[in-house]
Amino acid sequence: MGGLTVFSDGVQNLIEKGYKKISPFFIPYAITNMGSALLAMDAGFMGPNYSISTACATSNYCFYAAANHISRGEADVIVAGGTEAAIIPIGLGGFVACRALSQRNDDPETASRPWDKERDGFVMGEGAGVLVMESLEHAMKRDAPIIAEYLGGAVNCDAYHMTDPRSDGLGVSSCITQSLEDAGVAPEEVNYINAHATSTLAGDLAEVRAIKQVFKNPSDIKINSTKSMIGHCLGAAGGLEAIATVKAITTGWVHPTINQFNPEPEVDFDTVANEKQQHEVNVGEFLYPCTNQRQKSLP
Repeated sequence: MGGLTVFSDGVQNLIEKGYKKISPFFIPYAITNMGSALLAMDAGFMGPNYSISTACATSNYCFYAAANHISRGEADVIVAGGTEAAIIPIGLGGFVACRALSQRNDDPETASRPWDKERDGFVMGEGAGVLVMESLEHAMKRDAPIIAEYLGGAVNCDAYHMTDPRSDGLGVSSCITQSLEDAGVAPEEVNYINAHATSTLAGDLAEVRAIKQVFKNPSDIKINSTKSMIGHCLGAAGGLEAIATVKAITTGWVHPTINQFNPEPEVDFDTVANEKQQHEVNVGEFLYPCTNQRQKSLP
């Protein structure tokens, strides 16, 4: 959402003190691409530089766009990902108004519980997650440590509702299928999924139903939710979970999905409940079925 704090402060100053007290940085810092613009000025990056705003799928769209720029020869290296800092009264208040947040305020440590029968909404987080993406030739030329390969991705939308997912998961499953085709990967090769899994009643099950439509044997796949531990970081979430996926590939360990007390019976995957597990990842996938935007990437 861009610089939500500076926008909120600007509106407050306008109301309480008048327009002369609005910061001259109000407009520049409210613009969504100013973070990447400042980085580009500091580092001297003169390639494609723009922001994408597709709700929780934002970071994944950025990875997809960056990979396409590189594959077309328009850049050798791109820094891509997402950031978000929306934990201020207007940010929290907006999500409260949407009835999206958990109300387990008396037990915040267990409030985020994806796939648990007692889940009641997500917990907001803040953060940033970015990857350095570059062509193989460029990485080898500079002797960069290559930690993962981006194989492919796809984008689509549900064309259904602003916030609610299709209960049958059709938009998600079709995007997963397109992503696998783009990557040249068979469903049987995927053995780890970092799920969107926000801890909402409808979203968690719709995503699982979509995954089951593509991956017919759940017993071969470990699936987990980073949001169980750090909350939902909105536009940064995909970036942070891409990093979690890469770390699973490089370390051979997948982090737990915490707060798994009373699992939904429909979720018959191994959700890495409460304890990390050792797992050699063949192909990992991170999913972003969020509102009306879909993006799948296979590192």
